[in-house]
Amino acid sequence: MLRSVAGVGLLAFGGAACVPSGDDETDGAPAPGAAQPSAPGGTQGRRFGAEWESHERTFMAWPASTGIWDSQLPDVRSDIAGLARAVAGYEPVVMFARPGQADAAQRACGSEVEVVPLPVDDLWARDSISVFVEDAGTLKGVDFNFSGWGNKQKEHGNDSKLAAAVLGKYGIPRITTPVVAEGGSFETDGQGTLLVTESSVVNERRNPGKSREQIEAELKQALGVTKVIWFAGVRDKDITDAHVDCLVRFAAPGVVILDQPFPGAPDDVWSRSAAQAKEVLKDATDANGKRLQVIELPQPDPDRITGRGDAFVSSYINFYVANKSLFMPRFGDAAADDRARQILRDQFPGRDIVQLKIDNIASGGGGIHCSTHDQPGKPAA
Repeated sequence: MLRSVAGVGLLAFGGAACVPSGDDETDGAPAPGAAQPSAPGGTQGRRFGAEWESHERTFMAWPASTGIWDSQLPDVRSDIAGLARAVAGYEPVVMFARPGQADAAQRACGSEVEVVPLPVDDLWARDSISVFVEDAGTLKGVDFNFSGWGNKQKEHGNDSKLAAAVLGKYGIPRITTPVVAEGGSFETDGQGTLLVTESSVVNERRNPGKSREQIEAELKQALGVTKVIWFAGVRDKDITDAHVDCLVRFAAPGVVILDQPFPGAPDDVWSRSAAQAKEVLKDATDANGKRLQVIELPQPDPDRITGRGDAFVSSYINFYVANKSLFMPRFGDAAADDRARQILRDQFPGRDIVQLKIDNIASGGGGIHCSTHDQPGKPAA
């Protein structure tokens, strides 16, 4: 079985793949949602916060197109609605839905979820919405020019405008960058360290002619990070080119969780990617010069899971950390599900660990993290 990593999966290849402007401000500052280029020469005061910090809300997107999901669309919507309701038990959830689908989305999600009419194409809010940073005490969004994963997904015209549209709607200043990437490309400890797979960013479909050094320099400027740890990743085997959010995640500063194949899994590109990441992490240090502790998170037995499909992602590492909680998949291998839950409980003490069945989302090559996007809460003092 092909294991697809993060973002969206091979099903999306079959898809047939209005930014509001803010009012001018009298003090000369950029209008909400207006573009501010990433300033060359440093970003003192800019910080990309960790996911475990406080959230104002979670953004999600209602899957809109039968051209992408075909007959599976109702089941995928059921999974998304269930996930939205679960997260809404811990923090506000905003679900963006095409105007003509907003009423149906509201009925499915219930009154605890706020449904906002806004043109969208698919459910992968992690990738299409901007990456939020704190800049001198102000929340801003870095628009990474969503391109349907390098134009692999044909139907992404609405999602390519979603980052700017959301920033405009919520009055959040927009930072522009020449780099094309997606939110699932990046993982941070909130202290200046960034994890990235080279395959998903140093990529001719997204950033033609740009070297890793050029891209790293721009990421440091746009996100305010000071140390980038690169993993090789996997090229051209899934639509995202192997996002880092289904390979390595931070649990705390100095502690990372590493996806691991099920014992006895075949020696394929995915198991070799995990082995390469483990080798990188063995000698890696974070932005503060601290060696990283590596916690392994094994996948379930593929013969015991309830989900199926060539693009199915049977990895626990695509979890989402929300206020006082963590959301992770339940795949149906009871022993593996319990083991993964205990590992994450140990690494995130004091949070409710909520397991959800997301077989329909996972069949599209993504997971819970791919389907959610956190807006940070009050900036750190």
